[in-house]
Order: sequence, then structure tokens, then C-alpha cells
Amino acid sequence: MSRPIYGDPVHDGAADPTVIHRAGTDEWWMFYTNRRADLGGEGFGWIHGSAIGTAVSRDGGLTWTYRGTVAGLDAPEHPGLNTHWAPEVIRAKGAYHMFLTYMPGASDSAADADRRLVHFTSPDLETWARVGELPRTSRNVIDAAVARCPDGLYRLWYKDEGKGSATYALTSPDLRDWRLEGEVIAGAPDAPPHEGPNVFSLGGWWWMITDEWRGLAVYRSDDARGWERQGLILGEPGIHPDDRRFARHADVVPQGDHAALYYFTHPDWAETETPVPVDFRERRTVIHLARIAVENGRLVASRDVEPWPLDPALANGG
Repeated sequence: MSRPIYGDPVHDGAADPTVIHRAGTDEWWMFYTNRRADLGGEGFGWIHGSAIGTAVSRDGGLTWTYRGTVAGLDAPEHPGLNTHWAPEVIRAKGAYHMFLTYMPGASDSAADADRRLVHFTSPDLETWARVGELPRTSRNVIDAAVARCPDGLYRLWYKDEGKGSATYALTSPDLRDWRLEGEVIAGAPDAPPHEGPNVFSLGGWWWMITDEWRGLAVYRSDDARGWERQGLILGEPGIHPDDRRFARHADVVPQGDHAALYYFTHPDWAETETPVPVDFRERRTVIHLARIAVENGRLVASRDVEPWPLDPALANGG
């Protein structure tokens, strides 16, 4: 009943999950931002300097086992500790593709941001080869989401913190040559700032969810290009003590007429009362599962659910 399905056993800071089936096996893999919640200090060092953690399930997502962090993601010109956030992993064109937020270094200051999106490929989810950086609209772009759209193009949506924390999009015919399409969802001051876009198809519609730090905003589309806002989901507390905060940065795995939505919470951080989490207790994060479906053209979510086995034959995205 909304209890966590996974917590990082090293730093207790699992966030920004993405879940994908490993083809030809019974394995589901979870990639996540491995925040160092156990790191002391008052700055951003516990968020910066993070690796990408992995966990594997062999029972359809009912239980997860930590398997370490992803190696080989640093650029050779950046020796030492670097920052890795919010992996997006999909399978396309006979390979796995990771789109990763990458920042050189692990500064304690948020003002030192030089964040970019980097593309990697893998034959097996274990070894990754760097393809290159994607175009960016400022020095502070994060949180990629990728899907192949009805017009045949791949789109990559991302947050541009340098432009009011709005969502922008790139397009590509082949996952290699990317071009800027422009702003998709406005940010401040015209609309709520947000992050962590995730795009998927379900119930005959395309959907985008974004994290507004008060729940997940929902947008609907018939072509994955123009979006109509529908409101918020998962802003109300769940039953379990670790799920009594609003859902953050989520990933969706479609399963026929419903979908599994993976999100994380800060169980012990009173977000509306304390500006930033200052100690381990407040910085700790855990990953949960919700069930979503489409009812009368609207996306609805239930967070107080027991895990159920995922069927790889029904998943249509990463």
C-alpha cells in the first residue's frame, strides 16, 4: 500500500527513475540518479557528484536488487568526480539509448551550472558508448525524455532552467541528427516552472507528465506536438509513511489499458516549510509505484497499490 518498492542501499538517495525491459531475458532494469543523501555539508554537493545507479528485477518488478553504478559516462576531458542526473533509457534501432544530464565537476554551488544532455548507446544495458552532446538552448538543460511520435520523428523533451524552467523539444529522424523545435510547455513567469518531462501513449492519446514540485502536471495530445493541460496527479499523500509527500520526477511503463508509473519522494522533508533539505533525514529519497489509466479521456492515478508483474510484451516504451 504505497510502500517504497526500492531504496538505494549505498547513499539512500535514489531519484529520477526510468525502467526498461532487457530484451530476450526476464530482467527489468531500473536506472536512477544516485544522489549522495548521506553526504554532509550545506551546499549542493549531495546532489552534484551523483552517479547513475542500477537495480534489476527478475520477477516483473515485484522486487529489485541493486547492481551498482554505470561506468564510462564521463568525458575524457573531465577527470575526477562529475555529475550525472535523470537518465532516459529507450530501445530503438536494435540498441539501447541513454540520454543523460551531465555536468562537469561536483560543485557545492548551484551557480556553477554547466549542464548538458549527452547521448550513449549500448547493446546490453551494461556497457555504454558515448555518441555525443545534443544541441542546447542554454548552459543549464536537464531531464531528457524521448519517444517516436506519430509524424515519424523522434522527439526529445527537456527542461531548460535558463529559460524559466520551461520544456523544450528537439527532433530527429534517426536519433543522431537533432534539431531544435522550440518551446513546448511554457515556464515562469507565464506558467508554473517544472522539470522531468515524461512522454508516453496510453488509451488512444499521447501524454506528458512534468514535475511541478507539488504533484505531477498532466498534458494530453493527439499528435505529441500540441499539448492541453489537464491538471495534477499524485499531489495528495499516500498511506505509507514514506509516501506522504507529493510524487516527483516519474517514468511510465505502459501495460495495455493501464501503466506503471515510477516516482520518488522525500519522505521526511516538509517541502512547503523548509526551502532545502539540510540533513540526511530530509535528503533521503525512495522510489514508489503508482497505477495509471485513462478514464473518459483523462489520466487518473492510484498510488496506494501493490506491485503487480510487468509484462514485457505490453510495454511500448522505455
